[in-house]
Amino acid sequence: MNKNVTVLLIAQFVTAFADNAALFTAVALVMQAIEPQQWYVSALQASFLIAYVVLAPWVGDYSDRRPKGRVLTDANVVKAFGAGLMLAGVEPLISYAVIGLGAAMYSPAKYGILPELVPQESLVKVNSWVEGSTILSILLGSLVGAAIADRSIQAALVVVAACYLLSAVLALAIERVAPPVKEEFPVWRRFAMSLRGLLSTTRARFATLGVSLFWCAAAVLRVVLVAWAPVVLMTSTAEEVARLSMYIAIGIAVGAMVAPKLIPMERLRRARIAAYAMSIAVFLLSSVSDPVTAKVLLIIAGVCGGLFVVPINAALQDIGYRTIGAGEAVAVQHFFENAAMLAGLLVFSIAAAQGLDPVLAMGGLGVILFIATIAISLRLPKDPSLAVPPDLTRHDDKSQ
Repeated sequence: MNKNVTVLLIAQFVTAFADNAALFTAVALVMQAIEPQQWYVSALQASFLIAYVVLAPWVGDYSDRRPKGRVLTDANVVKAFGAGLMLAGVEPLISYAVIGLGAAMYSPAKYGILPELVPQESLVKVNSWVEGSTILSILLGSLVGAAIADRSIQAALVVVAACYLLSAVLALAIERVAPPVKEEFPVWRRFAMSLRGLLSTTRARFATLGVSLFWCAAAVLRVVLVAWAPVVLMTSTAEEVARLSMYIAIGIAVGAMVAPKLIPMERLRRARIAAYAMSIAVFLLSSVSDPVTAKVLLIIAGVCGGLFVVPINAALQDIGYRTIGAGEAVAVQHFFENAAMLAGLLVFSIAAAQGLDPVLAMGGLGVILFIATIAISLRLPKDPSLAVPPDLTRHDDKSQ
């Protein structure tokens, strides 16, 4: 732990707190409507994710060409503007999309800065700290945001905007590391090169597709909970739904903390076991009606999710840092993640609009997650090497 990592963790905690408070403020808006629409929550999530996919060719390069602490500040200012739009009464789908634009700028810098701050052997540990603090902020942001929003939407949005601005100021304290000199390529050509470079090994493909699967399942699970909880557990407010999300968050935080010991980067193959267990826990949720059992299963699903995603994130950062650039690698990763999340949310939105039973949706999500894990685990090497293949070279290596 050094000063820069400490400041990053605090800034990330504050901005993730605001992200989730903003989401549950928007959820409260939906649940307070005279005729709440299930599909609208999915549409909100989708509006947040669009920028990750559409702007993926630009945000990674933007992050790699500037000191990443400054990029974090700029991104938080954009998020604060989005919260201000929602406070001013602009359609939540549009306002939340602007917050998503700031998040799309923020993520490549947040993850891409880690290899600049710590050595490779510490990446999994630092990722566990980042994920653990992020999950704690998700937990608190969801609960606090929903609790305030159930009483005053305006007050919740003021808190959200203030948190974004605080995180922007904190990020200015991170030591500036000069970005590497990169060759000039047209943006689409560079992005295509990054796609080919990052996905040229089985290990990298497993990590990219695996983390995409996790976040797709997490996004769909979050909106399924909003529909499932009132039917099965008789919840009626955004705060009650947020409390259920709390158990997932607690589990992910625990999984993230123990991941460095159980699944180091050189044993990435073990991550698939956690994904299988997570899918089984989600499937079992479709057959329970007891709140205590449901909470236990949500915690188990979260623990498995944390075990799965932390070593995969670390592996992708390490591969990206040594090949195409850490920021660009994260942008490619997020392109796949958010394309998968958008696809999952689109399917659920269409199904919800057609009257899909939330219990059936929960069981189906578990089955799909299990099958998808089998598919992406095919041909995964038994003992993957940490070495970068000779054909994987950075774009900015002018000696090639």
